[in-house]
Amino acid sequence: MAFESLQERLTKSLRNLQGKGRLSEKNMEDTLQEIRVALLEADVNYGVATSFLKKVKQEALGRDVLNSLDPGQLLVKIVNDEIVNLLGDGTNSLHFRKNGVSVIMIAGLQGTGKTTHAAKIANQLKKEGRNVLMVAGDIIRPAAIEQLQTLGKQIGVEVFSMGSLVSALQTSIKALEYASSKAYDTVIIDTAGRLQIDEELMQELEDIKKATNPDEILLTVDALTGQDICNVAQTFNEKLSITGLIVTKFDGDARGGAVLSVKSITGVPIKFTGVGEKINDLEVFHPDRVAQRILGMGDIVSLVEKAQEEMDAKKANEVANRMMVGKYTLEDMLISIEQSAKLGPISSIMAMIPGMGDLSKQIKDQDAEKSLKKTKAIIQSMTAAEREDPSKLRGSHKRRIAAGSGTTIDDVNKVINNYERTKKVVKQMSSMTRMFK
Repeated sequence: MAFESLQERLTKSLRNLQGKGRLSEKNMEDTLQEIRVALLEADVNYGVATSFLKKVKQEALGRDVLNSLDPGQLLVKIVNDEIVNLLGDGTNSLHFRKNGVSVIMIAGLQGTGKTTHAAKIANQLKKEGRNVLMVAGDIIRPAAIEQLQTLGKQIGVEVFSMGSLVSALQTSIKALEYASSKAYDTVIIDTAGRLQIDEELMQELEDIKKATNPDEILLTVDALTGQDICNVAQTFNEKLSITGLIVTKFDGDARGGAVLSVKSITGVPIKFTGVGEKINDLEVFHPDRVAQRILGMGDIVSLVEKAQEEMDAKKANEVANRMMVGKYTLEDMLISIEQSAKLGPISSIMAMIPGMGDLSKQIKDQDAEKSLKKTKAIIQSMTAAEREDPSKLRGSHKRRIAAGSGTTIDDVNKVINNYERTKKVVKQMSSMTRMFK
């Protein structure tokens, strides 16, 4: 999980201050020193860490934290605000032209996920109602054009290509002409990368920029490369004046220090983070929400947005309505499992819920996923009547279900017992609802 080690250290040092009443200068200095260590261990740039702590201290003294009624909470608020400032205040949304075709150019080194994330952004913009054309401008990497075309078919977005024998520059120019003639409002150009920055790569990108006048130049950087993110972003920015970063493999970077450093060092905002391999695993970067996650406050807003996007609202409402009147079957349980699986790993969901950060670290996603798959298989091996009323199940029925799901009778009994407990809670909830009404 992103920022896991930093979150653990920061929340621990700040938690020690809460509930202590008034603070001494010694207490606050000790806490700031712990925060310094936490930042440096998380791979935050030394200069950025020093500047961050200086601002926190100045703000704390300015607000007279030592003499406040709850200095611990006030210091948490100051640290939160400074993390937001570090990451870039506000949501770094994309800019589009009011008239004509908006152009988004995707750049980056080879292996940072340019092609995949070009498709992820196209998919998201399509959901927002934009008419998107993707351009296969990477003629260097073998099969890059075919990869983009495959992704285009998957999301229902057309891919413009002139093959690998026509230059990326010429392909991009022709793509804009084609987009205008076909009433597309957005063009996303996937460009070639190299294993390292060289003059040939930069010249090609500069030529495409000059010819297409892009509204956005987004650079993909791999979170797992640490501080190299800052070096790469700085070099590309000097040549291309990039408008935003796409941080890929964000979910795999437990430290996250480079992500905290890059905006401060380069001035370039993070606009998206890649949080998985699926086409929907792309998140708009919200500095305030990320700051809350780092400080263990969860991110309930992002969780709700994710649920609204991924879950079938009609099915979810039907299950909720039956629950509210005290009716809950194994079929409802099956629907709930299938819907929740769309939201991603259980640990990441728990981490978004305020107060559940510590519990999320104890959950092993593989074990939880295995358990849910087993439960799903058992329920699917039942008849419709058995799902409606499992109390009628006898030994022979359970043996058939166990055989059909590749499990044991004990596993079947566990699912039924879990269901009965859930049903009891549902009945209690429905009773309370009627009472309040």
